[in-house]
Amino acid sequence: MRGTLTDAGVTGTLRADAEAIFRAGLERVDPVPMMTRVLRLDGDVFSVETELASARFDLSAFDRVVVTGMGKATARMALGLEEVLGDRIADGLVSVKTGHVERLRRVRMIEAGHPVPDASSARAADEILEFAKGFDARTLVVTLISGGGSALLCAPARDAAGRPLLTLDEKKEVTRVLLSCGATIHEMNCVRKHLSRIKGGRLARAYAPASSLNLLLSDVVGDDLDVIASGPTVPDPTTFADALGIVRRHGVLDRIPAAARRTLEDGASGLHEETPKPGDPAFERATNVLIGTNHQALLAAEAKARALGYAALVLTSRLTGEAREAALALLGIGEDIAAAGFPLKPPACLIAGGETTVTLHGRGKGGRNQEMALAFLLALPRSKVAGRIVLLAASTDGNDGPTDAAGAFASLEVSGRARDLHLDSNAFLAANDSYHFHEAAGSLFRTGPTNTNVSDVAVLMIGAAGEP
Repeated sequence: MRGTLTDAGVTGTLRADAEAIFRAGLERVDPVPMMTRVLRLDGDVFSVETELASARFDLSAFDRVVVTGMGKATARMALGLEEVLGDRIADGLVSVKTGHVERLRRVRMIEAGHPVPDASSARAADEILEFAKGFDARTLVVTLISGGGSALLCAPARDAAGRPLLTLDEKKEVTRVLLSCGATIHEMNCVRKHLSRIKGGRLARAYAPASSLNLLLSDVVGDDLDVIASGPTVPDPTTFADALGIVRRHGVLDRIPAAARRTLEDGASGLHEETPKPGDPAFERATNVLIGTNHQALLAAEAKARALGYAALVLTSRLTGEAREAALALLGIGEDIAAAGFPLKPPACLIAGGETTVTLHGRGKGGRNQEMALAFLLALPRSKVAGRIVLLAASTDGNDGPTDAAGAFASLEVSGRARDLHLDSNAFLAANDSYHFHEAAGSLFRTGPTNTNVSDVAVLMIGAAGEP
């Protein structure tokens, strides 16, 4: 039986199995097989079919098929699309995170900055908007959209006369402030949509009168299409007033640049045009289809855990809140499993997905998953069943926050190593410096860029008690 205390190196076994389970989830949301599963070309009929939606396009009705896109998974999505459409693709341009590239034949790539946009993000947005000027009623645009697209396609807002309302540097500072204050991705993207000329449905408006098939890979809790990459091709239900309320609620109105603050205030007063809403003509020829989600990855991870001999349960795909608080909740459930066999009998695997947040109090380096693992680690030694519990918390895109690690492990073994190295876990957590803690303790989890992105996955392993 896996994970019993009579097994030598129980922590090592649980850690290895946690990684295998996480990687099974990753494999399920690999964009290439995902695209080839849901897309089909029969003669001139190009179709997409998922569990929730389907659409068909007669390519003989179009003079050309072009591709645009933005996001961490977009290069690999484009690779899958090229396998289906081949030389039917006339041209294409996608913006991807630096290093998240593929060998593409028909689609060009621009590598840009994430999580904070950079000059390449602005160049990519300008080039895609310029590209769209050549679209007409006999153009079919296939848009590839995944998480990270908000930063990778950055077009600071302009007024009705085309004058800039804020600069790229000011837009970057807004992103930094929102990342540091604990704002959720829904809140961040509401603000970003109202400081942009491409987000919040405005890209769909730029496409008109072309037809578009917009394929989305979700990295947001709840899979809200208007939030993924800030919803460039879907109606936006939020307003300037909503965006202004968010920065006020987080107490950062005076921390964002004056130009951004003025844009939101003027927009809330009706001085700037709102983002396109449901029923806007911009969406008459736009088809939006969700092709991949965090939930799919969780189910694949659960199946792998059972194949390895664990009782397995997907707890939720909506894990949110402060990372350090979520860590304590997961530990509590793990203790119940280990001590009382509830809600699972060990050896067991509990799997949770979602996206937590981190409110920065220090100036350290790390990501939400690394912080979750560190907070879990701090509480673990107080548990009577600590030796039977291992946590792996990681991002499916391979980069947890602004780091080169996907996430980190937490176990009693890591705690002991940190103690031997005289690492002050509390000080690292207070400084939001989880990366350097895990780097020193040898508990970082690195995958490299995965070229997919369905948010985060936490794998909690609980070994069986065994014989004394």
